[in-house]
Amino acid sequence: MRVPDHPILGSAPAAEKVVIEVDGRKIEAIRGEPIAAALMANGILVNRYTAKRREPRGVFCGIGRCTDCMMIVNGIPNTRTCITAVEEGMVIQTQRGKGDVR
Repeated sequence: MRVPDHPILGSAPAAEKVVIEVDGRKIEAIRGEPIAAALMANGILVNRYTAKRREPRGVFCGIGRCTDCMMIVNGIPNTRTCITAVEEGMVIQTQRGKGDVR
């Protein structure tokens, strides 16, 4: 959910829409917004599953301090989606476990 017209902040400026792929599904996002925001706006709330208990995790802190929003972005695991900006054509995957360390 996005707030296009806020009673105090006013109307959101016009934004460039792009298409990204999440787990094989194409979704619309706004260029430059955090990946996590684009996912939530499209109803995607789970970013990863923990290694030990395989529990779902999503955005927790939203400022890049925790690791709950990590996903595989363009083949790079452990990417914090709350502080990574959307770009056209990104390929994003739900991360399961720790991800490959490179």
